[in-house]
Amino acid sequence: MILKSLILFFIVFYSFLFFCDADSSTNCNRTNPLVDLEFEFKMFQHQLRGYIKIIDDCSFRISQFDMLSGSDVHWWGAVSSDFGNLTNGFVVSDHKLNDTYANSSFVVRLFDNVTWSMINVLSVWDLPTASDFGHVEFANVTALANSSAPSPSSDGEKENHVVRVQTEPTMFENCKVLSKKFRVRWSLNLEEDSIEIGLEAATGIMNYMAFGWADPKSTGSELMLGADVAVTGFKEDWVPFVEDFFISKYSECMKNSDGSVQGVCPDSAYQGSDRVGLVNDTQLIYGHRIDGVSFVRYKRPLSKVHGKFDHPIDHLANMTVIWALGKIRPPDTIQSYYLPQNHGSLPFETFGHLAINVSDHVNDCVGPLDAEDKEDQDLIIADGKVPLVVTSGPALHYPNPPNPTKVLYINKKVAPVLRVERGVPVTFSIQAGHDVAFYVTSDPIGGNATLRNLTEIIYAGGPQAEGVKASPTDLVWAPDRNTPDRIYYHSLYEKKMGWRVEVVDGGLSDMYNNSVVLDDQQVTLFWTLSKDSISIAARGEKKSGYLAIGFGSGMVNSYAYVGWIDDKGAGHVNTYWIDGKDASSIHLTHENLTYVRCKTESGIMTLEFTRPLNPSCSWEDRPECKNIIDPTTPLKVVWAMGSRWTNDHLNEKNMHSFTSSRPILVLLLRGSAEAEQDLLPVLVVHGFMMFFAWGVLLPGGILAARYLKHLKSDGWYKIHVYLQYSGLSIVLLALLFAVAELQGFYVNSAHVKFGFAAILLACIQPMNACLRPQKPANGEQASLKRVVWEYFHIIVGRSAIVVGIVALFTGMKHLGERYGAEDVHGLNWALIIWFLLGALAVIYLEYCERARQRISRRVLERSNWVLGNLEEDDSVDLLRSTRMPADKDPQTSAVMEVQLEPLNR
Repeated sequence: MILKSLILFFIVFYSFLFFCDADSSTNCNRTNPLVDLEFEFKMFQHQLRGYIKIIDDCSFRISQFDMLSGSDVHWWGAVSSDFGNLTNGFVVSDHKLNDTYANSSFVVRLFDNVTWSMINVLSVWDLPTASDFGHVEFANVTALANSSAPSPSSDGEKENHVVRVQTEPTMFENCKVLSKKFRVRWSLNLEEDSIEIGLEAATGIMNYMAFGWADPKSTGSELMLGADVAVTGFKEDWVPFVEDFFISKYSECMKNSDGSVQGVCPDSAYQGSDRVGLVNDTQLIYGHRIDGVSFVRYKRPLSKVHGKFDHPIDHLANMTVIWALGKIRPPDTIQSYYLPQNHGSLPFETFGHLAINVSDHVNDCVGPLDAEDKEDQDLIIADGKVPLVVTSGPALHYPNPPNPTKVLYINKKVAPVLRVERGVPVTFSIQAGHDVAFYVTSDPIGGNATLRNLTEIIYAGGPQAEGVKASPTDLVWAPDRNTPDRIYYHSLYEKKMGWRVEVVDGGLSDMYNNSVVLDDQQVTLFWTLSKDSISIAARGEKKSGYLAIGFGSGMVNSYAYVGWIDDKGAGHVNTYWIDGKDASSIHLTHENLTYVRCKTESGIMTLEFTRPLNPSCSWEDRPECKNIIDPTTPLKVVWAMGSRWTNDHLNEKNMHSFTSSRPILVLLLRGSAEAEQDLLPVLVVHGFMMFFAWGVLLPGGILAARYLKHLKSDGWYKIHVYLQYSGLSIVLLALLFAVAELQGFYVNSAHVKFGFAAILLACIQPMNACLRPQKPANGEQASLKRVVWEYFHIIVGRSAIVVGIVALFTGMKHLGERYGAEDVHGLNWALIIWFLLGALAVIYLEYCERARQRISRRVLERSNWVLGNLEEDDSVDLLRSTRMPADKDPQTSAVMEVQLEPLNR
């Protein structure tokens, strides 16, 4: 029974292994001539290395695979490796490569509708940037594949064997780690008595890499003296070089008075009687500079060396090698070599030694080198005063292959990184040709990206931004605080002609239109107004854990914006409504903030955000719905700082350590600020003058025209004119006071709208008096023009008084809401009582006037026996339905008469 159970277990176990092993190759034929061929990847980016073996018609195996991570990396097929075909390729598998790989092996299966006949180039491809990390070309190995096809075995079946296609200079048989940032790779060729060496270091472009064999006679600390080393690196034009050096002294190569040299010098610089040292035993094979990593491959003999400055290599023995990294000095008029400088004093990082047997198979280089600074492109820093010259030329070292044959140059640099500052305008002088339309875009590829990328944002340029040297086109672009940190410049008509734009903060004063220092000189407020929104920044001038600014007379009953950095280093800006002095009175709100940023530098906190002027929610909905910013009126701003803030449970520890002693009135449109009490006296004078005009003088003039007609001669008229002119003059003077203090006249608030309307109506009356029609003679009927004029005069005058009174009350409300003036409630009641008393006075005067008119009519009835013309006074009202003959105009009533009421009532 136990034996049967064991047999059943092994049957199930081996069946499971069989089916699991057959996953990728199930139902796949092996008819393609590429099957069983193994290829080396060609490196282009991200330090990609490895082998690919074609397993069958629908899968392949990857081995010894190294690659730095990308953003969205796929297996990519194309017809050929030229720019057009490679960029128009296609994804061939659902297997993604978004991680970092270190000596990895795995199997990849093609899509069911993809065959090897469709793929001449297999690439590791990053979709967002259209970047080729590395690829294998199959088209050039068809003959090799056919010649190396598996031969039939004795039983009629094909033998499986692997043919490796070795073509890439980055691939070696062995690799040894020299330091964290430096490696040596090598492959032996005993038939040619040579060794090929690859030096690879994450170092600067103007640094050298040195590797060689110590003098077998040297020991201890003198290993470098007499050493035979190869010095490699890159020239100023990015061309790699390798030179055979001999170390005769611990110093830079120096020339003696007799013409001899000593130090770290090239073999060809040493002079001897036999001139045997003039032979360079190193031969350059290949070199590249990718992702901040320098790689140079060279070849040298093993035993058949040519001079006394070279050491033979015993490939079967352990031999001591030395290495170093450091700065290199380019040739000048005195010396014609690239000479290494002192490598420094930190062993195991910049120089060292170890024993190596080149025949041993060694591979302790696990994973790719990862340089801290991967960018080797020239950096152009934009200057707001100097135009950037944009031209086009050949792609000598474009940073993002594959690339077209012609790319953009800025200031004669090939596709450089462009660094601009927010708030500083940049001028481009475009001379790249009529077939190149320059533009700044959010898309990393460019080339009319909107056809494939509907989310593309174009920040500057377009079809009109083209020109030639004889007729350049100037393009001015001003990045603002809302411009992302990384964008791109490209041609509108061709993909991948440009490169990256770094947008940095050039200082808040450059990014915002206005700034003021708040109370106590410890917080600076910055802002930029647009049509419907405002962008705000605040910077604390002393170290703190959080920074808060509030809109209100104090932190209590204010809307607060708090910026802080959490434990993970991320910045936050939250909004609160504060209605008390303890932590429970701080209520989190949800305002529609955009472009939110918060950062700290050496403890100095800066917060930024953009918000609408008028929240898009109902007044009764949430507290923040009432947080309206009116640019025409001063904004009261306070601030607070503290040591710690949290997004969760607020407590007394969140209370501020420092706070402003008083609010500052920020004049948003003016771009300045005033202390609260400095502005109130001017506004009080303005309000008193308006009250005296609209509450005393102008109504008094109207009452004179209505109720003083019984005075002798034209006394009523003089009083009327003097009061109206005086009232209008005081109104205009009070207006000038307000405009001068606020440095502007902005018709936005209700008070300003009613005030402007009242002043406009008052100013119409003098102009109306100039157009007054002639009064009819005694016994004549009033003309239609005269009747219309009197109607217009009375309507405008009474409307001016009503609107002026409304302006007074809205002004009091404005004073209380925006300026925190005390006693506003009492002043409002005082105004109401004043105008109620005025209304009672009008009622009393109207009663007396009616009585006087009744007595006059009875006197006239008794005196109707008098012969001759009746001299009537101006008590006759032409606007009444029953009209009486009108009198002549008084001699003193000239064309400049000003009336806010009809002269005849």
